[in-house]
Amino acid sequence: MSDGKSGLQLRSLLKKSGELELSLVNIPTPEPADDEVVVRIEATPINPSDLGLLIGPADMSTAKASGTRDAPVVTAKMPEAVMRMMAARLDESLPVGNEGAGVVIKTGSSDAARALMGKTVACIGGAMYTQYRVLKVRDVMELPAGATPADGASWFVNPLTALGMTETMRREGHKALVHTAAASNLGQMLNKICIKDGIGLVNIVRSKEQADILHKIGAKYVVDSTAASFMDDLTAALVETGATIAFDAIGGGKLAGQILTCMEIAANKTAKEYSRYGSNVYKQVYIYGSLDTRPTELSRAFGLTWGVGGWLLTPFLQKIGPAEIGRLRQRVAAELKTTFASHYTQVVSLQETLQLSNIAIYNKRSTGEKFLINPNKG
Repeated sequence: MSDGKSGLQLRSLLKKSGELELSLVNIPTPEPADDEVVVRIEATPINPSDLGLLIGPADMSTAKASGTRDAPVVTAKMPEAVMRMMAARLDESLPVGNEGAGVVIKTGSSDAARALMGKTVACIGGAMYTQYRVLKVRDVMELPAGATPADGASWFVNPLTALGMTETMRREGHKALVHTAAASNLGQMLNKICIKDGIGLVNIVRSKEQADILHKIGAKYVVDSTAASFMDDLTAALVETGATIAFDAIGGGKLAGQILTCMEIAANKTAKEYSRYGSNVYKQVYIYGSLDTRPTELSRAFGLTWGVGGWLLTPFLQKIGPAEIGRLRQRVAAELKTTFASHYTQVVSLQETLQLSNIAIYNKRSTGEKFLINPNKG
């Protein structure tokens, strides 16, 4: 298979019977068109957005392994209640993996394609949990000299999400921001951006260990949502930074409402006069993740000048357009080993990705545990 004519690809199949099946399929590598290249994928991360497609809400306590060492198969039951939500993907064998990096081993005939021959590139476009991927030239980015595929594997989702947050903050007229689940890979990048760009950032974490991670990289405002003094600590940080926009990865429970409540208290501390409708300072929480799948609870103690909405990278990029996306991508390339460096705890092959012991770790989505797949590993 090393000739690149065909290669293994990881597939997720949800059957009408309610069974999820994960397996490896050998697929032929198409010939590249003029403006395309063939990339031998050597590094692709397991992000929460990938897990949504790979495993979704399947009950992994029911997971069973079968098949062989080279062609493992994992099956698990999907709860009855979520099957309706999944109707669009039933009986469709879907490839997984939003982003990755590797080496160009073949190109189409255009100058832009041929210029990439032999180069190490980062890629976006889905189906990255695969040994060989044919991609349009516009969906790959040549990595700086000396950068490895592992350096460039997480070049898109987290870096552009973190930059998208600071861009959204500016575009919507806020001067500082709040981020939850802040010790994550993405949260650490956001801290580095804000330190470099002089933006006030309030980090909300869930343990002292997570707070320590952020203090080590120079974060100034870190508050622990499990502390008895959380609301007071958060309010104090909001008064100091003037943050009026938050990006929330938790989603469920009380946190979004608590942030708005503290923003309102902070606004009233500096208000010139009392208004029975609350402060006229606009407060916004964007929910972009759902680490907590419970309903979002809002106890409306924060006046009437506020919003809660969803935020997703792709619509944001569509809104800002190609020229702005190009500017953000250049910044990521220039700061790949500093601001946008990712840390991985394990590198696994496609087969090892389907070991139940590994699934149990990466499906927990724990802060500080990040897996990298090398589809061409050994």
